[in-house]
Amino acid sequence: MLTVEDAIARLRAAASLRVEPESVATADALGRVLAEDIAAPIDVPPADNSAMDGYALRHADWAGPDQALAVSQRITAGSTPVPLEVGTAARIFTGAGLPAGADTVVMQEHTRARADGAVVIRTLPERGANIRPRGQDIARGDVVLQRGGRMRAQDLGQIASLGLAKVKSFRRLRVALISTGDELVEPGKRQGPGQIFNSNRYTAAGLLQAWGFEVVDLGIVRDTPGDVRAALEAAAERADVILTTGGVSVGEEDHVRDVVESLGGIDLWKIAIKPGKPFAFGRVGTTPFIGLPGNPVSVFVTLVIVARPFLMGCQGASVAKPRYVPAPAAFDKKGDSREDFLRVRMGDDGLELYPTQSSGVLSSLCWSDGLARQHPRQDIHAGDLVDYLPFGAVL
Repeated sequence: MLTVEDAIARLRAAASLRVEPESVATADALGRVLAEDIAAPIDVPPADNSAMDGYALRHADWAGPDQALAVSQRITAGSTPVPLEVGTAARIFTGAGLPAGADTVVMQEHTRARADGAVVIRTLPERGANIRPRGQDIARGDVVLQRGGRMRAQDLGQIASLGLAKVKSFRRLRVALISTGDELVEPGKRQGPGQIFNSNRYTAAGLLQAWGFEVVDLGIVRDTPGDVRAALEAAAERADVILTTGGVSVGEEDHVRDVVESLGGIDLWKIAIKPGKPFAFGRVGTTPFIGLPGNPVSVFVTLVIVARPFLMGCQGASVAKPRYVPAPAAFDKKGDSREDFLRVRMGDDGLELYPTQSSGVLSSLCWSDGLARQHPRQDIHAGDLVDYLPFGAVL
């Protein structure tokens, strides 16, 4: 069996861009992957402006705390100031453009307005105080966002601040999702003897959608070679990547792996991971294929840990390794020959372990807020620092 690290490396090496760029409205670009660097066409802010409500003046015009300066103009955000008259001050508000000639803004708390309209500057700050200079945030020509980044809410705000109504991003990766198993029935249908509701479809589709992909849901496929073949051939025509759950183990009714080999090839099978050993990677014709195990926790773990970097690479996204953080364990657990991803949550004394770590206990994922990585043959004792991957880091 391949180690987890080797399996991820092989999948990442096999990942190639499978989507084309397109122009989308900035308002619709959340979660999309940038297809080009974004360079600022303007300075932000576009002009010197006030960081405070107060008074703008020439620093050299102040002669002491007993001096009063006439207020020559009132400048609000969005208005156009005129050059500042010598020996006067301008009433100014946060975000308003600085008048030519002014070089300092005094906070209104450090001033006293007189009945005749003049203002007394009680305390003068240093020259240049309380001014946001032109281009302080972004200078024209600066690359503010790079190709391959997934756009977050703050990125959309940054793009909008540059006046860009559209952005070039990659088309969403289409992932065909196939659930295999005669025992499966969809929620809302009548559950027959020996049947279980198809939870894997919802777990996998939810993750894929959270990562910004388009899911082509091909439903449940029965455990016959003919049905599996027909579904895989249809998936290869409709999607960029094929993802199946179940049917890749060694049972007599596990037909997916054999059918994929006949239609293209299997390049990787079995990983030293727990849960999720029967993971398969290959191709149906020229379409990449990922075969996940059938147990619900195995689906989640292998999709998050092993498949996600490959899928992101096919989407054109820059893929960083998951960022584990050291956290103290509040449990004891003996090591295994495989790399184990434990369902845990952060408690007052460290990471708490869900009592049942079976790959069939989906409730363990709902209880948890992350995964703890237990390296092969690593014994964990309470108080030991372990690698902790919060779900927020990958979702």
